[in-house]
Amino acid sequence: MKCIVLAAGYATRLYPLTENFPKPLLKVGDKTILDWLLCDIDRSGLIDEYIVISNHRFAGHFQAWAENHTLPLRIIDDGTSSNETRLGAVRDIQFALDETGISDDLLIVAGDNLLDFSLVSFLQYAQAKQTSCTMRYYEADEKRLSKSGVAEISDDERILSFEEKPAVPRSHWCTPPFYIYRKEDAARIKDALQDGCGTDAPGSLISWMCRHTVMHSMQMPGSRYDIGDLKSYENAQKNYHGLQK
Repeated sequence: MKCIVLAAGYATRLYPLTENFPKPLLKVGDKTILDWLLCDIDRSGLIDEYIVISNHRFAGHFQAWAENHTLPLRIIDDGTSSNETRLGAVRDIQFALDETGISDDLLIVAGDNLLDFSLVSFLQYAQAKQTSCTMRYYEADEKRLSKSGVAEISDDERILSFEEKPAVPRSHWCTPPFYIYRKEDAARIKDALQDGCGTDAPGSLISWMCRHTVMHSMQMPGSRYDIGDLKSYENAQKNYHGLQK
């Protein structure tokens, strides 16, 4: 299995911290955000390569970070240089697949989120289901739902439908940016793009994919810190202390 890290955004809401520096490499405690994620994932023993997809402006920072790392890392530069010209998450995934030529099961993660539980449980869940999978958490606030990716889930945890930023949410299940695609489903991403799949939010691919293959969703066993602006970054620095024991 390969892990693709989505790290090609420009994090404009975190300026000036991220004006010339990538958000995933900001420090929280004694590690970068990305190190917290990858060091946990590597405990599973299931990932044989980590592919970090960056924009052109920040690729050098990721290359320097990778040179001092022991994990099997590959940095991919998507060639964009501004927020206005970004490819979007779904096209970045396909760009990484085209550049590397890999054909394998994929774990796809956003490089700017922190979790207080281990992603190893998510990998094990997907192994048991033998399908492509997402995670989910319950969100009571309908205003937050309207700014999120929302899934309808069956009693057996199958994804029935998915919508990004719905005007009228069909459920209270939010989907964070952590996904597992089986090899055969990853091969369909190009078809999804040709079929008009949204490209900016990675969840747009779920909307297309759940209509073309069976997908399941694991309820998150803990919490996440979504670092989107200065306030949320300060909160993570103050309150995040790694995985729950």
